[in-house]
Amino acid sequence: MTRETTPMIDVENVAVSLGGTPILDSVSFSVPAQSFVALVGPNGAGKTTLLRTINGVLTPDSGTVSIDGNDVRSLSRRAAARLVATVPQDTTISFEFSVRDVVAMGRTPHRSRFQRADDDDSVERALRRAHISHLADRSAGSVSGGERQRVLLARALAQDAPALVLDEPTASLDITHQVRTLKLVRDLVDESATALAAIHDLDLAARFCDSIVVISDGRVLAAGPPESVLTESTIAEAFGGRPHVHRHPVTQSPTITTLGTRESEREHEHGQEREQQ
Repeated sequence: MTRETTPMIDVENVAVSLGGTPILDSVSFSVPAQSFVALVGPNGAGKTTLLRTINGVLTPDSGTVSIDGNDVRSLSRRAAARLVATVPQDTTISFEFSVRDVVAMGRTPHRSRFQRADDDDSVERALRRAHISHLADRSAGSVSGGERQRVLLARALAQDAPALVLDEPTASLDITHQVRTLKLVRDLVDESATALAAIHDLDLAARFCDSIVVISDGRVLAAGPPESVLTESTIAEAFGGRPHVHRHPVTQSPTITTLGTRESEREHEHGQEREQQ
């Protein structure tokens, strides 16, 4: 896989409604080839809906999503899966296949009777890169939530698609595996991939990603390099609270400390005063 074949993800004026409720409104941004972009925003902002629209699961009411210049609506499911691999937020695995078999499902878009050896090599490589080779023969339903998250990441790696779309890939992981997972995605991007990930931890997004897109109320609030996007005013507008942004002494990336709202602090002070009376 060469850099020339790595796709760019383009989202242009996308609007999506679910059950008659508007979720996304005129969302536009792009993910340049061989870059790692974080999608951040409060709960309910529309991040998962946007990712499901990008990978072709949802059809927008208006606007377009293009992968390497191809409108995803014009692609067959197989063709889309060859371009975009997805790691979902929901880690539920409701069937009793082995971990290796689940990872091998990532080879489905490429599978033919002539490719078994290539499939096996891709699966073993994905197991190693996701650090789950030791789980390969376990039932996928028996592993922990964090381990299942890594199983689904390995399945996406086995898919060998040039673009990765990840929905909260670190949500079920401890801090060590959060860092290990995002470093793996960073390494894949440095090799040749393009990645877009919804990430809830702003510090980790700033540390590993080239740029950040902030979604709030179904719209793009800000987009650009972490240093220009993760400002106190933007974070306060998107998430509330009283954020303080400073530079991490080790990584030198922006890091955020969020204080309570002034209203909650006043309520706390009044509560203390009442206790003292």
